[in-house]
Amino acid sequence: MKGKFYEQQIILENNRVKLVPFEEAYKDQLKQIIYDEDLYFSVECKNDEDLKKYIDDTVRQRRLDNSYPFLVIDKRTNKIAGSTRYGHIQFDNKRLEIGWTWYGKHFRGTGLNMACKYELLKYAFEVMNFRRVQFSADIENTRSQNAIKKLGATQEGIFRANYIDSSGVSRDDVYFSIIYTEWNEIKKSVFKEFI
Repeated sequence: MKGKFYEQQIILENNRVKLVPFEEAYKDQLKQIIYDEDLYFSVECKNDEDLKKYIDDTVRQRRLDNSYPFLVIDKRTNKIAGSTRYGHIQFDNKRLEIGWTWYGKHFRGTGLNMACKYELLKYAFEVMNFRRVQFSADIENTRSQNAIKKLGATQEGIFRANYIDSSGVSRDDVYFSIIYTEWNEIKKSVFKEFI
């Protein structure tokens, strides 16, 4: 199943958002929203060279079966709003991580993230039949931590020196999860507007 999963053209959609596979063809639309200092924890793009590197790396991660990245389309404006992905996918253990999420500044706080995460969680639990979805956020990125808590995820703990940032500094991450036995209740309570 692993190889076939990454070859699929997965499109997830509800009345608020559409997620499509990340492709280089959307470069010009990404360029309009990605040069933003507030995106530091998710992606650091300051110029066209950084953008090319980010796009090339994101596309390559899918080709190498390391992650499945999506572009997030805001259906109200029909514009690219940002990106997210499935990563750390373990088919044998039926778990994955949703993350690497970022939105252009005009799309933050609009409800788009909830709509996006609903589709990703629903697909993971109801189509892939996975048992655990985890999330992580840098210990200083309280905006992302708060967004994850709004999803109904349980905070599990801090992974110290979990990754090295672009400056070579070791960073701590806060981890959260939702498991399959919680999904139906979370779906009915947190995501009821999308059902």
